Amino acid sequence: MHGVPYASHADMKAASFEYIEVFSNRKRLHSTLGYRSPVQFLENWIRQHPQENLPA
Repeated sequence: MHGVPYASHADMKAASFEYIEVFSNRKRLHSTLGYRSPVQFLENWIRQHPQENLPA
């Protein structure tokens, strides 16, 4: 990924997973979420729902 050498295939897979699942998906705008990032969508949802209605 981006010219970085990895010691093993497992290291490369772990770095790829972290980039896709942790960085990219949390920042990337999703059309199904109204072109907001998942973090923006969740923050908005939490603001709209009182804490007492959330499961423990």
